[in-house]
Amino acid sequence: MSHSRSIFGFHSILAKLRHDPGAVREIYVDAGRTDARMRDLIKHAEFAKLRVVPVDSARLAAMAPGAQHQGVIAHVDATQRYVSLDDVLDTLEEPAFLLVLDGIQDPHNLGACLRVADAVGAHAVIAPKDRAVGLTQTAVKVASGAAETVPYITVTNLARTLRELQEREIWVVGTDVGEGTEDLYTAQWPLATAWVLGAEGDGIRRLTRETCDQLVSIPMLGSVQSLNVSVATGVCLYEARRRRGN
Repeated sequence: MSHSRSIFGFHSILAKLRHDPGAVREIYVDAGRTDARMRDLIKHAEFAKLRVVPVDSARLAAMAPGAQHQGVIAHVDATQRYVSLDDVLDTLEEPAFLLVLDGIQDPHNLGACLRVADAVGAHAVIAPKDRAVGLTQTAVKVASGAAETVPYITVTNLARTLRELQEREIWVVGTDVGEGTEDLYTAQWPLATAWVLGAEGDGIRRLTRETCDQLVSIPMLGSVQSLNVSVATGVCLYEARRRRGN
């Protein structure tokens, strides 16, 4: 039997129902909630012919300890969520637009970065298997559904993966606050890009930085020296999206 995992919250579960309903096994809902939001989710589930199980709030709390589940928890097939980088790149009908996260440790930051990636239409998020937080329940919740819509691909050797992207003529742009980097707003880059952002406080690692085709920095006009990684992701990816057009 294939493995399952839990997702929770309205955004995450509705996104799964819309994009990959075949992976959903059953949905547990708070029997005490009958508001419009809950009725809408149940309608989607019934349309997909999925089992909806009303339970009391205590059972829901036991199923997802400490989580802000909003009264809905779904069991989904874990084996259906993963795709390879080649799967993504081989099916693109436009220049690649990728986000690479080098060692993000905070699940809230990872979730926020996934939301940005979804919002700008990025094709995938790539991260190393080691020295990174991984797609925890907290990250999935903060992502508000983006974890179900943007492929999240973990790789064993990030520098090697970046070189493989370069072999596919994808330009690797690193973000760095060091000297000698170009200003984000005056720098030029091709349409097919992979944007590399680094861990909180440390930035991208040396080997990762040396593999990049180009380094850019976000202008800092005030007294602080850096931005939270999810904010920096938003600034960079929205500038890249602006130049790509819609």
